Amino acid sequence: MHSREIREQFLKYFEKKGHTRVASSSLIPHDDPTLYFTNAGMVQFKELFLGYEKRNYVRAATSQKCMRVSGKHNDLENVGTTPRHHTFFEMLGNFSFGDYFKEEAIAYAWEFLTEVVKLPKEKLYITIFEKDDEAETLWLKHVSKDRIFRLGEKDNFWSMGETGPCGPCSEIHWDFGSGSVKKEDLSSDRFMEIWNLVFMQCNRSSDGTMTPLPKPSVDTGMGLERLSCVLQGKKSNWETDLFVPIIKEIKKVVGTHFKTHPPLNPLPSREGKIDVSDESSQFSVAMRVIADHVRAATFLIADGLFPSNEGRGYVLRRILRRAIRYARSLEMQKPFFAEISQTVIREMEKAYPELVQHREIIEKVLTNEESKFLETLERGMEILEEEFAVLKNVIPTKVGIHDPLKKLDSGFRRNDIKSTGKIVPGGIVFKLYDTYGFPKDLTELIARERGFSIDENGFDEAMEEQRQRARKAWKGSGAVKTDPIFQKMKGEGVRTDFVGYEKENEDGCVLRLIKDGKIIDHAKVGEEIQLVTDKTPFYAESGGQVGDTGFGANNDIEIQILDTQKPFADLFVHQIKIVSGELTPKQILQMQVNSERRQKIRLNHSATHLIHHALREILGTHVKQAGSYLDDHHLRFDFSHFEAIREEQLADIEQKVNQMVTQNLKVKTLVLPYPEAIAQGALAFFGEKYGDVVRLVDIGGISKELCGGTHVVQTGEIGLIEIVRERSVASGVRRVEVVTGEVARQYQKPSVVDAPPKKEKKKTDISQVLASLGDFTKMVQSIKGVSLVARQISAEDAGALREVADQIRQKISSGIVVLGSEIEGKVALVVMISKDLTSKYNAGKIMKILAEKVGGTGGGRPDMAQGGGPEVSLLPKTLDSVVTLL
Repeated sequence: MHSREIREQFLKYFEKKGHTRVASSSLIPHDDPTLYFTNAGMVQFKELFLGYEKRNYVRAATSQKCMRVSGKHNDLENVGTTPRHHTFFEMLGNFSFGDYFKEEAIAYAWEFLTEVVKLPKEKLYITIFEKDDEAETLWLKHVSKDRIFRLGEKDNFWSMGETGPCGPCSEIHWDFGSGSVKKEDLSSDRFMEIWNLVFMQCNRSSDGTMTPLPKPSVDTGMGLERLSCVLQGKKSNWETDLFVPIIKEIKKVVGTHFKTHPPLNPLPSREGKIDVSDESSQFSVAMRVIADHVRAATFLIADGLFPSNEGRGYVLRRILRRAIRYARSLEMQKPFFAEISQTVIREMEKAYPELVQHREIIEKVLTNEESKFLETLERGMEILEEEFAVLKNVIPTKVGIHDPLKKLDSGFRRNDIKSTGKIVPGGIVFKLYDTYGFPKDLTELIARERGFSIDENGFDEAMEEQRQRARKAWKGSGAVKTDPIFQKMKGEGVRTDFVGYEKENEDGCVLRLIKDGKIIDHAKVGEEIQLVTDKTPFYAESGGQVGDTGFGANNDIEIQILDTQKPFADLFVHQIKIVSGELTPKQILQMQVNSERRQKIRLNHSATHLIHHALREILGTHVKQAGSYLDDHHLRFDFSHFEAIREEQLADIEQKVNQMVTQNLKVKTLVLPYPEAIAQGALAFFGEKYGDVVRLVDIGGISKELCGGTHVVQTGEIGLIEIVRERSVASGVRRVEVVTGEVARQYQKPSVVDAPPKKEKKKTDISQVLASLGDFTKMVQSIKGVSLVARQISAEDAGALREVADQIRQKISSGIVVLGSEIEGKVALVVMISKDLTSKYNAGKIMKILAEKVGGTGGGRPDMAQGGGPEVSLLPKTLDSVVTLL
């Protein structure tokens, strides 16, 4: 049975059992700061299991794209040398959200395996949690007792985390052998787990207490690769139709370069590694590594990830570098991964149409990364050869005396060299792995050819240190973890009806008042709190667009609304200040959006769509949105592209956009099912989570994007668009910074002949300001572990001050930036805070205090605020006060 049939039969079977077929979510987890990648089918349903989200179904079935690149069962270095270690895989799963439980889950699994795909019952064995008598009773309806084994918590109990939903699980194992079976046999090469049924029936508190869940749920997972292996009568996943076409294509491409074309070596045991000392085995490992890694990279890039030097992008880069090195072992000197990716797309496009949609960008990213790294590898080989030369002549000395690779700045001291001088130090092996992409087994292989061995213990120590550093450095997906108080409110059914597309004012009933993460029953004059109402016209920050501001009032109270956020899709939280009166629950407020600010934001949001269209038309359809930010002052748009945009191209893009503005194109919004929107040609973006019904913004039939933001009615409202700057922000990602409307007119060239354009002067001013700051590292202070830059600078205007602050914030990655300047005889201040710190620090609150010190006012969002005042002489003292304030 072909894997496509297996996948489809699984989903159809559960559809007949009342399950909703749900499309795979992205490999990049949406709003989950705890995960690098989606690693299980339940990830997209996490909020459902926790009770924070409701959907129009209580049963679901999926074939979920998953990535696992580390941990007990998925060490990257094992991929290619064992029968079933992979980076990317598909997990078939059926789920019950408080609907059916153990009896149905067990019955469904058994019926599917034995009656739908017709596996022989005598080859299936069951494990259950040692204390789960109920599961055993239910399994005895299908199998004899001698085929059921009880295991402990380590093997058959599952938790979502240290606290929260958890419960026993039951696993179904396939027997590759024959004869009698003992419990210990289940962990041998003879058996393979194919399906895990998790019964979430308890809630674990922080003290370890277990209480029954009011609505127990089911979460199951079965690897498509493993099931295909069994149904196709194979011993290894590599022999299934999921990999054979890819490996065949690699052999075809490599054929003219590799001297011999040996058959793929059979893999030994289930988890044992093959001997890579002979050429045939080297060839086998290389084929499998390239097939797995190109497959994984193809899917990651299609989901919007690009190689980089940090976070998820670094994992993708490591995967590609390992594959490239194995390609070099096959004497491949030129990039060819893009060619192999086409086989992946062809084999998987029916199940995952996004691969076809992103074909061009996949090809470009793979070719670009492969080309650059081939150059890096040359240097890595040179360093390794230098090390061999040194070790051949080394005289045994104490640790650290002789370090010819000190220039690598590896951070690891040379391990003690034995008297033979024939051991490559673990720190060097790790540096070659970490910086130059040399897997340990590759360095070991090369070393063995030269008569050396490697210090494996030293490498393992260095590797563990790196893992610890990575865990500490990982800031998550960029999403701020949702405050528990909002999770609780969500579970209680608190909802907000957003009416802001049609109205800019609406009466809202006060549902909750929150201060410092706690529900309060009243708020008085001067207090800044959070407010949730049953209705709101205020747009909450999302999709790159900032939240609305404005005010609310009734006969007894007046409030200022400083920002609007959205912890959940239908829960809007307003950051407010009480101006007069006392606010209590159940009051009715007349809520009014700042219409002038909203209109400026509209201009910028519609402009992003026009910019995106023009970029794709002039640079190519490989251009995809990689991020955006827009407020009432400017917009920035990040997109996939691999070289700087030439001046003439920028001019063409700007001209194209302004042409669409002057055409006064009509902007229409349609609400329709997701598949229908995609069929109409709508673009969907990485990082966004789309529901079954979506909002399509159609600008003149030219630009069609899925978007939840606010927009103009016709493009003529935008007036003018000026591209202020273009630059690189990451490998393969560029950024344009743009202004519109009245702000754009300030950047117009006063005279083509008599004076340089203002926008060019602004660029120069900003670069000069940054240069004048000198050694950047000397500006950074550490306040209780938080990086702070508080500095007075010279800036031409508030826009330049803001841009300098933004660049400094990007450079320090995590921290707080406070800049002040004297502009036209007054103080201008800006506060910027990196997203990971906004749960602890609030830029708007900091600005309010600082602005008062210079006799003025200010405010803004949690991550950015502006303000100022007339007391220029107090600016130095005000900036000095930031340390104490923090």
